[in-house]
Parts: sequence; C-alpha cells; structure tokens
Amino acid sequence: MKSTYFGKGGRRFSVEPMLKFVDAISMGVEMGTSPAPEVRRKRGRPRDPEADGRILAAAASLILMHGFDSMTVDEVASTAGVGKATVYRRWARKEDLAVAAMERLYGDEMPAPDTGSIRGDLHALYYSVIAFVNSPAGIDYMRTTIKESMRDERIATLYREASERAETTARAVYERAIQRGEVRADIPVSATVQLVGGLVVMRSITRQEMPSLDEVDQLVELVLHGIST
Repeated sequence: MKSTYFGKGGRRFSVEPMLKFVDAISMGVEMGTSPAPEVRRKRGRPRDPEADGRILAAAASLILMHGFDSMTVDEVASTAGVGKATVYRRWARKEDLAVAAMERLYGDEMPAPDTGSIRGDLHALYYSVIAFVNSPAGIDYMRTTIKESMRDERIATLYREASERAETTARAVYERAIQRGEVRADIPVSATVQLVGGLVVMRSITRQEMPSLDEVDQLVELVLHGIST
C-alpha cells in the first residue's frame, strides 16, 4: 500500500495510518479485440465498481485535513480520480457525502471489535481511539470538528449524525457483554460508550495532552469497575 502525504500550512504528514486508502486505478476501459455481441449500452463510461471506495476515502482525508466547510466536491472528485458528476450520482448533496465519509473514517480507524470478552473489546476499542487522537491528523480532526460545530449548527448536525452512527456500532460491544452476563443489564449504555470520547473532546478543547497508549489498561479497568456485575 502506498503512503499518501498531504501538505497543510506548509507541513507534510502521512495520513496512511488513519485512512485505508483504496489505490487509484486507471479510469480507462480495456476493450478486447474479438468481435463483441450486439448489446445496447447506455452512452458514457461503464460504472466503476471501485469508485465508491475512492470517493469516500478522498472525502474522509479532505475532512481530516480541512474540515467539512473547506471540503469541495471538485477536490473530492479530483483526488478520487472521478468526474464530479460521478460523485453527485452517488451522493446528491455534499452533506450526505460528508456523513458517509465520516462514518467510513470512524469504522476504519475505530471499529467495534468482537474479541469474545468485554475486557478484550474495550482494550481494542480504546487502543484504536487513543492511537487516532494522538496522531497529527487525528488531533487536527478533533479540533476542527469542535470548532466547526460551535460555529455552525448545520455542521454540528452533520458531525452529530456521523457520531451517532458510530455510537450505534459501539453499543453492540456492551449489548453482547450484557447477554454474556459480564456486565449489569441496567448500565447506561450510551453514557458508557461516550466516556472515552468525552475525555478526548475535553482534552482537545483545553489543549491538554491526550491519554497515551500506556493508559489504555487503566481506562479499561476504570470502566469495568463501574459496569461489571
């Protein structure tokens, strides 16, 4: 997989650890030399089955670097190697594309694990979250998200929708633990899901150091102490 570097404010950094980019493929279509059967086709280039992934990866990377407001569909299309019309055929509004891209970003960088135990799930989940927010792109994303959300309720709604979708996935970690009898059935699941997120948001606002990966075990123990049977 190739590393991709982006410049921001005169500096360059790699977003490869934060994004699983789909490698760009040629937009040309190879035609065979043997006669083809007569088939009526719509005019224009055949639909590229890889385009969705490239578009979402491009949009996610641009949101990471610049935030939603500065992301343009033209730039997304150029980065993804597709036409602007291709983007709009899949997502009619820039807002819809942004939510889908952020959902992909959360799913790629902070997936909800299923290790078979609540301790293993929390360790994997917290590790991925803390690794992300300790990266240059991750902390920039957190601060941009907060700044844009405070400035514009429309943008806050977009970030909130993407976060709520990610939270729905994370809830499965606790719901499985309840079914296994590892945690109490009466725990406030939403609040428990938001604990680490709230911690990193507060430290983003106050510009304190983020929790380190060395603190993952302590955070897991803290949460388990509060929710275990």
